[in-house]
Amino acid sequence: LFAINTNIEEYAFSRSFSHKPKSERKLLLNKKELKSLHKSVQNQGLTIIPLRMFTNEKGIAKLEIGLCRGKKNYDKRETMKERDSKRDIDRIKKIYK
Repeated sequence: LFAINTNIEEYAFSRSFSHKPKSERKLLLNKKELKSLHKSVQNQGLTIIPLRMFTNEKGIAKLEIGLCRGKKNYDKRETMKERDSKRDIDRIKKIYK
């Protein structure tokens, strides 16, 4: 499992070249974890997304990942309607202020 286009900036105060800031990063997982993620992605149609990235005391970057399901078409239409109505209301408020 790889994280693509992950941006980890170089340490500004280092004297030597440390790493490429934007490259593919291999995620370290157990075989059991990797199989369960692969199974859920293939069978249930879930997507693996990064939730947060942090560094620990040793300076190692860690990535917390999660499984999610995409929106259905009717949910997408509903959010688009809400966004359009909010935009219209904001325009009206701006005119009458």
